[in-house]
Amino acid sequence: MASSSSTKKAAKLAQKGQGQRVRFQGGTIFPLAVAATLILGLALIVYARQSLPAADSSPPTINDHWHIAHGFYLCDTWYQVQGDLEERNSQGQFTNTNFLQTGIHSHDDGIIHWHPYTSRAVGRNATFGVFLETYDIELTNDKLTFPRPGTVTQNPGFPSSGGSSLLEEYVEGETECDGEEAELSVRVWQNFTDTDDGRRFIANMDEVHVDQDAMVMAVYFTPDDADQPMPPWASQLPELGAIDTGQIRPEDLLQGTGSVATLPAAGDDTTDDGETDAETDTDAETDTDAETDTDDGDAETPTTTGG
Repeated sequence: MASSSSTKKAAKLAQKGQGQRVRFQGGTIFPLAVAATLILGLALIVYARQSLPAADSSPPTINDHWHIAHGFYLCDTWYQVQGDLEERNSQGQFTNTNFLQTGIHSHDDGIIHWHPYTSRAVGRNATFGVFLETYDIELTNDKLTFPRPGTVTQNPGFPSSGGSSLLEEYVEGETECDGEEAELSVRVWQNFTDTDDGRRFIANMDEVHVDQDAMVMAVYFTPDDADQPMPPWASQLPELGAIDTGQIRPEDLLQGTGSVATLPAAGDDTTDDGETDAETDTDAETDTDAETDTDDGDAETPTTTGG
């Protein structure tokens, strides 16, 4: 009988509970507090995003024309990018969409010619990765990939004495230099006349910021204890940059004045280029671990090591 009575009570309680709302202990204060916290958090996120410096707040701007020595030291041989990307069609219009998106390129001289056509390459957006992407070169924390043979070549004015063959891919833990394990890094000097070891980056290397004219930026795939000097042509940066006198400037491509550049769709032969400013970034200390802020919203920052 006891068992039957318990069953009936349980059934009655279940029936009474149908359709009733579950209430938080303490009334409505707790859910209101949760809702207020969420709203406040969302407001702070929106404020933080809108408070970020504009891409045109500091150099390099669309009016700047900087020259930066670059190179790839792979095992024991120096390379530079090949091609100026200034191919034109029969109407005289540029056809390389990568080039049209930024205007950043080289002239088979081991020099990055940084004269932006669009906001993609100014201010906080001015990173080493912009240049690499123009040539479809991929650089991650553990891999360097060239899109095709001939993307990079030795500088004919500075023949290398190294004996290693150029590969299309260099992967940490897989690719070796003369039987030794090697790792990827980027070194940056603020000026080609610097005599120190520069600043070494081992992560988020494509996010290293382009701070000023006359810098040196180089990619290394070498054993851990190998020397990592500047590219040999860096010392001739002023002379090599001076050759660039006949270069097309952004104002020569403008359609109208004072407009921000409109990026072309893939395969489009035309472009509107305009004007923005920018932002600078990283200070260099070579004897401590550090991080460099590229000010790219949520982007990760480059990681450096001493030396």
